[in-house]
Amino acid sequence: MKIAIISDIHGNLDALRAFSESYDELWVLGDQVNFGPQPREVVEIIRDRADIAIQGNHDHAVGFDDDSRWTPKFRAIAEATRRHTSAELSEEQKLYLRELPLAVQAVREGTRFQLVHATPSDPHYGYLLEEADGWAAELESVDADVLLVGHTHMPFIRRIGNKTVVNPGSIGQPRGGKPRPSYAVWQDGAFELRSFDYPIESTVAKLEALGHPPEVEAELVRILREG
Repeated sequence: MKIAIISDIHGNLDALRAFSESYDELWVLGDQVNFGPQPREVVEIIRDRADIAIQGNHDHAVGFDDDSRWTPKFRAIAEATRRHTSAELSEEQKLYLRELPLAVQAVREGTRFQLVHATPSDPHYGYLLEEADGWAAELESVDADVLLVGHTHMPFIRRIGNKTVVNPGSIGQPRGGKPRPSYAVWQDGAFELRSFDYPIESTVAKLEALGHPPEVEAELVRILREG
């Protein structure tokens, strides 16, 4: 069995379309929307293709018209793009985002998985990078062999005791100085991180056509180009 695991698409249709991995199941770890220019199309694709999808903080923010407790670093771009996203989505799509689960347990080929967008203790807003000391404490409550998380946009695979934490990174807004989208594949009991190219300038052009405030547009474009 082959499972493709993606996260943080953020309305980037060009990147999602360039994701060409074959799979038996597709799992989506949240944040389908916000930041990117084409949230409506992204939501429709994920609704059609995902076998499992969970709710991220941006999905919650758009679905419930909430500010999502954004940090000062991202507040301006998150608020500006949330307004665009909300206007683009239908009420049915917003309901879909509201009804996404915060966490999911799944078993495949004897391996137990727990899926959550951020961390088990704080599914929307917990923020732990690969090297963080807090993972051991988070895993104490995890009744699974594998914890799958997103949120940070930074891919990693980390073994802690008898459990594995996997973050596939981001499809739509990669960070950490690496602008190529990334994802994870689970096959034959093992994980692999993969990445791919996509037409970044096509997404940039679509963003620039939306009329965001100049400082918001500049930051969104910078992240896309530089990661």
